[in-house]
Amino acid sequence: MQRRYLLALSTLALAAASGAALAQGYPNKVIKLQVPFAPGGTTDIVARVISEPLGKALGQSVVVENKAGGGGVVGALETARATPDGYSLGMATVSTTAANPAINPKIPYDVLTDFTPIINIAATPNIIAVHPSFPARNYREFLAEIKKNPGKYSYASSGTGGIGHLQTELFKSLSGTFITHIPYRGAGPALNDTVAGQVQIIFDNIPSALPFIQQKRLIPIVVAAPQRLSVLPDVPTFKEVGLEPVNRMAYYGILGPKGLSKEVVDKVSAATLKALQDPAVRKRIEDTGSLIIGNTPEQFAVQMKAEYDVYKKVVESAKLKLE
Repeated sequence: MQRRYLLALSTLALAAASGAALAQGYPNKVIKLQVPFAPGGTTDIVARVISEPLGKALGQSVVVENKAGGGGVVGALETARATPDGYSLGMATVSTTAANPAINPKIPYDVLTDFTPIINIAATPNIIAVHPSFPARNYREFLAEIKKNPGKYSYASSGTGGIGHLQTELFKSLSGTFITHIPYRGAGPALNDTVAGQVQIIFDNIPSALPFIQQKRLIPIVVAAPQRLSVLPDVPTFKEVGLEPVNRMAYYGILGPKGLSKEVVDKVSAATLKALQDPAVRKRIEDTGSLIIGNTPEQFAVQMKAEYDVYKKVVESAKLKLE
């Protein structure tokens, strides 16, 4: 019995030593950064801005891969099931780690136990915008139009259970309105169809929607942000229009599967912070309307849990369900 006990201890010690050695040599090959949405959305934009400078800081290439589906669930699940060696990381969003799990009891991963939070890169305001053919140019006209015509209009989102879906459903519940949900495989395709006029309304993140707003191909209606945005000074916040519960920003961070070693977490976190110190990188992110965060792994873990708890309460209090 004692011999078996000593052998078990020896095996554990060897495994720990091997893990430490691997972490010390990390990284020695290409790192995959999984984006759980189609190209063109804010998650994809932030990932591609950070990937090159992150790779330089780590001394290895960081390759962005898009894995869309299920409002971000397909890509997030792939990250959760990855080998915890630091070579398969994922982009964390409110959709994949809070909104979707809060509304969908069949999500095949546990937000609080199946991931290792690493760092929150940036936070972004969200916005309701409409196609120029929509008969409204401000929030008052928008609200009057959809109240007068329940079911006449549709809105696009990045996917069922995503933050755009959940925030719009909360908006509908609080405002007593009804617009039909059209889910897509990411914000990029949803934006394309809204800009083309196939869908009249979208609830999207500022970074991906702002270029179309600036080109007057979308009309901004109301933003979810702490205060009005300098790039859209005439657009009110949800708090201003009396819908403060909808006034939540999105986050874009990096996480890995559960069991990721502290050494790997610390290396990726430090390298991301180094990349964010580059004025050019900061400008590219801030020019999208995002705010640089760059917090610690521990702070990001707390933030992820808090956001999940908030959306869980939103779903329960508003009795929101998947279509």
